[in-house]
Amino acid sequence: MTPAARTATTPATKPLRKKPAKRTAKRRKPNPYLAWRKRLDRTRPGLIRFTQDGLASLYGHPAWERRLDPTSELILTILTQNSADVNAEHAFQALRAAYPTDGPVERHIPGPGWGGVGLPDGVTPDWSRVEAAPYSELVEVIRPGGLPNQKAKGIQAALRAIREARGDYSLEFLGELSALEARSWLTAINGVGVKTASVVLLFSFGMPLMPVDRHVERVARRVGLLPPKANAEEAHDYFLAMLEPDEMHEAHVNLIRHGRLVCQARRPDHDRCPLRDRCRFVDPKAP
Repeated sequence: MTPAARTATTPATKPLRKKPAKRTAKRRKPNPYLAWRKRLDRTRPGLIRFTQDGLASLYGHPAWERRLDPTSELILTILTQNSADVNAEHAFQALRAAYPTDGPVERHIPGPGWGGVGLPDGVTPDWSRVEAAPYSELVEVIRPGGLPNQKAKGIQAALRAIREARGDYSLEFLGELSALEARSWLTAINGVGVKTASVVLLFSFGMPLMPVDRHVERVARRVGLLPPKANAEEAHDYFLAMLEPDEMHEAHVNLIRHGRLVCQARRPDHDRCPLRDRCRFVDPKAP
């Protein structure tokens, strides 16, 4: 057979087609906060509602009111870090006196979750003068608040970051963002943690965030609302999974009051505690 005839009668060899590889769907990592909420619902049903109702029986249902403008709230919250609220009040008052403005008088509405006596009416400090103040001078001004060296650096760094990002010192624009977007914006400032950001956003805008300080964390761990290995920063997001948005303010205020007044670090008053029947600190096998 001639090559031409062979070509005409022999079918062309088709290249083998590889079967497309099966796509394996990537599994999303389970959300640990939602997983914990489901575990609580399964193993200790009703515990979250029991805790909320028990605390409300002692402290009622506190109504939200704006405490201060968000920049003042941020600086006051920095001053409260590792200090009593009443000492932070003295330091903030000293800022007002040392760097006054001619602006309108502001009223501090501390509410029942605040641990001090409340600031008297006064003008907002001149934040540009606070930022530009000699470091050693600012240290002496805020010394009544405790840890003045650390806090003076933090205050000036925060004010500088706000001004460089926004052109002024106002944080009112945060009210136009979602709660988590606003929290991310604030925590991008060096030295502003999740707790500080959550305090500012909850009390200046009523955003559904749950600040977790040492009192809130202590009560929640003793009752068993938080996983044993959860750190303080993670605790904020565990609460976001456990609570409805409109429950955040009441839960924060009532937990912090309970930690101060009843569930104290050294000598908790179990007889006064409405949570004792389900508290794992009282009974490690509590339901």
